[in-house]
Amino acid sequence: MSRPAADGGTGGLFLTFEGPEGAGKSTQLAALVRHLHGAGRAVTETREPGGTLLGTQVRRVVLDPELEMGPLPEFLLYSASRAQLVTEVIRPALARGEAVVCDRYADSTLAYQGYGRGLDLDFLSRVTTEATGGLVPDLTVLLDLDPALGLARAARRGQPDRLERADLAFHTRVRAGFLALAAAEPGRFVVLDATRPVAELSAGIWAAVEARLPSSRLA
Repeated sequence: MSRPAADGGTGGLFLTFEGPEGAGKSTQLAALVRHLHGAGRAVTETREPGGTLLGTQVRRVVLDPELEMGPLPEFLLYSASRAQLVTEVIRPALARGEAVVCDRYADSTLAYQGYGRGLDLDFLSRVTTEATGGLVPDLTVLLDLDPALGLARAARRGQPDRLERADLAFHTRVRAGFLALAAAEPGRFVVLDATRPVAELSAGIWAAVEARLPSSRLA
């Protein structure tokens, strides 16, 4: 997918965080939001699935550990949530010239439902393009982590959700998928070792934002 001129020339930035379970996305996303505010940027912070009333309901369903769900309905639910989020939240914020920082986006679909569940990647990409109108992030931060370590981290948070309960082989495929996606688009992705200290990771992410996006858009 190629990124259309969704911001209308107003300087909007679309930044996403990706990674396996337990990679620390939420912590690093919050740090980046603070940096952007410090640089004088208006920021919209959101997540997938979620960010809208529809997305919140979808999130409850797809992460419910008591539900059994096939790969296709899982993907379609994520796609419905994403389509609503892009229309209701992301595009309007970009049009206002804001920075949009999103916890997961379409790369998670390719990694989890494609590489992880085995759905056809071309099919996933076609539906995702329709759902998003072809909207692609300006920059994607991939926090890479061994899945066994990530699942152990996630388990310490409490009751595992439906995805966290999947076996190690599944999560190993997901990690491989993320790394393959990053290798295919090195200009969009920055890949960082999620075992690095929190402050060091935060500094690296901010440096990547400054280096890869025109300084005039961060002023």
